[in-house]
Amino acid sequence: MKIHGLVIALVVLAILGGVLYWSNHHQVQSSTTASADAPPTILQVDPASVTQFELKRNNAAPIVLTKDGSGDWQITEPQHLRADQDAVSGVVSTLSSLTAERLVNDKASDLAAYGLAQPAVELDVTDKNHQTKKLLLGDNTPASSGVYGMLAGDPRVFTVGTYTKTSIDKNLDDLRDKRLITLAADKVSRVELVRKGQDIEFGRSKDDWQILKPKPLRADGAKVGDLVRDLTDAKMDLSTPARDAATAFDHATPVATAKLTVDSGTQELQIRKDTKGVYYAKAGDVKGAYKVDSSLGAAVDKGLEDFRDKKLFDFGYDEPQKIELHNGTKSYYLVQGSGGSNDWWSNGKKMDGASVESVISDLRDLSADKFPDSGFSAPTVEATVVSNSGKRTENVQLAKSGDHYIAKRDGDPTLYELDASSVDALLKAASEVTPAPAAAVAKK
Repeated sequence: MKIHGLVIALVVLAILGGVLYWSNHHQVQSSTTASADAPPTILQVDPASVTQFELKRNNAAPIVLTKDGSGDWQITEPQHLRADQDAVSGVVSTLSSLTAERLVNDKASDLAAYGLAQPAVELDVTDKNHQTKKLLLGDNTPASSGVYGMLAGDPRVFTVGTYTKTSIDKNLDDLRDKRLITLAADKVSRVELVRKGQDIEFGRSKDDWQILKPKPLRADGAKVGDLVRDLTDAKMDLSTPARDAATAFDHATPVATAKLTVDSGTQELQIRKDTKGVYYAKAGDVKGAYKVDSSLGAAVDKGLEDFRDKKLFDFGYDEPQKIELHNGTKSYYLVQGSGGSNDWWSNGKKMDGASVESVISDLRDLSADKFPDSGFSAPTVEATVVSNSGKRTENVQLAKSGDHYIAKRDGDPTLYELDASSVDALLKAASEVTPAPAAAVAKK
């Protein structure tokens, strides 16, 4: 019985040992399999260290891009061109950590089977240590859900997503800078627009634009800003062959010439229109002429009055601190409460805020329909607005002239013609300003 029990114990022990061995062995196999199935990394590149890359595509001249001393990319082959910095950064970013979808063959001997003997795309990436890595992309996979790829010098063949090929497989037009003006809009300090014999010049001081030519005038800052953005955003339409675009430009009618100035210099852009209404442009810093969007033509085909400030008051959406309005024998005085209070007062009485806001809104909306050369007579209405924490005081006088008013600002020789209805609305709003309800005053 003792021997029989010992035999049973040994058998049980052997079984447990076998189970433990199988369990441990299975876990190792599972771990190895999981590691083999995990998407392998083909290439890792530090974008900051890349100094050059060469893109080779079937039936196309190689494209070489080099980073200059300032960190900007330039196309050096097949011709010298400015590069689109965002487009180039997108290619480099794709290589920063290029992960395969799966490993197809760890020791491929027949590269032609994957389209890698003569790859559709080859990208040679060189870093600051002059080390070059070559990424090869071949045929699409049978299901066209991926692309075969490999790293030169590495016998393994992988599949990568088709989006990887799309982000790398760029032509010269994709990578070149298509801007005609390369200045930053917020750095432009002066703009000159010459069209139809009229020379208009704008100057900027901080965020304020002024008309300098043909004479000093108030400018509509938003419209001048739009002009600057339209010019700096203008891009080549490369759908028209360069030779055809150059010929069309030579035979087209001039629309305008724009010059933009920053601290480092000036860039010029000529815009013309052909008989079919198609616009072409030539930039002084860019070789050749190019078709451009019609919106650029519309942006520059404007006269002086299109850029003049038609508003009578400059306070815009700033909150005034004081308003004084005279209409014949009637006078209105409104002062904002001290200490940043939004309350309004008149002759020691707190006024209804909503009724005062109506006056402010009507003052803000006073805008000229045109700029007459004469017609201002004895003023019947006078308005003064203090804003910008007391730093800006604007005074406007208005004289009735038939069905409109002629207005004049202090310190401004310009005359402004307004529809009578806008001034009448202001006077009505002023007459309807009422004291604040008793409950509001008591709460104060």
